[in-house]
Amino acid sequence: MQKKFKVTALFLLIVIGIFVTASVSQASHTRTYKVTITNLTDGQPLTPPLLATHSLNIGMFDVGQAANPAIQQIAENGNLGPMIDALSGSSEVHEYLVGDAPLVPAANPGGTPFPSSATFYIDAAPGQNGLSWASMLICTNDGFTGLDTVRLPKQLNVPATYYTYGYDAGTEINTEDFADMVPPCQGLIGVGSDDAGTGETNPALAEGGIIFHHAGVAGGNDLVAIHDWDGPVASVTVERVD
Repeated sequence: MQKKFKVTALFLLIVIGIFVTASVSQASHTRTYKVTITNLTDGQPLTPPLLATHSLNIGMFDVGQAANPAIQQIAENGNLGPMIDALSGSSEVHEYLVGDAPLVPAANPGGTPFPSSATFYIDAAPGQNGLSWASMLICTNDGFTGLDTVRLPKQLNVPATYYTYGYDAGTEINTEDFADMVPPCQGLIGVGSDDAGTGETNPALAEGGIIFHHAGVAGGNDLVAIHDWDGPVASVTVERVD
């Protein structure tokens, strides 16, 4: 029997809108790319993806370096606002897109109406040949996944597939307590709790580290085995179609 899915106010903020799109540049001779992102985990949902095409001079995050404030907000709170502000204010960015729903595991343990995969069509101009993407690992304190500045394919109809891993932003202690995580986690996977959760950063949990490969879910608190993953958490297929 599937559990009913309860949409919280915070969840509505996270999945706002019908496919928000913004074009930062309208340069001629743009190329169009088809990007498909798929959740590969058994029980770890992803926030609606934020994608951008841009020059190779910039990116969203850098493994081995301290998280910037924008990626911290995605990793801790599923808050895309600061990253959108950074992208929309940069002349190095051609276009960005935000998905209209979270990506849940294919098995859909929470019985949600959401997909495990989403396809996007995004443009890029010559000289803006990079693609980046980020999503929060919702059932973590500060986990996320994504691509940082991969080169877009030049040839038509020759797809390239990437496998992305979980990253720890190094900004919040991994308490694995629902009280310290965004509320959608519980409903999306169907593991309940009396904790209300939070969409705000808690300074008392600040970690002050660097971005590194996430060790996964240890268990023993509110997070359990189903929230864990082994290997890549998502696949991304990129194909130039025009």
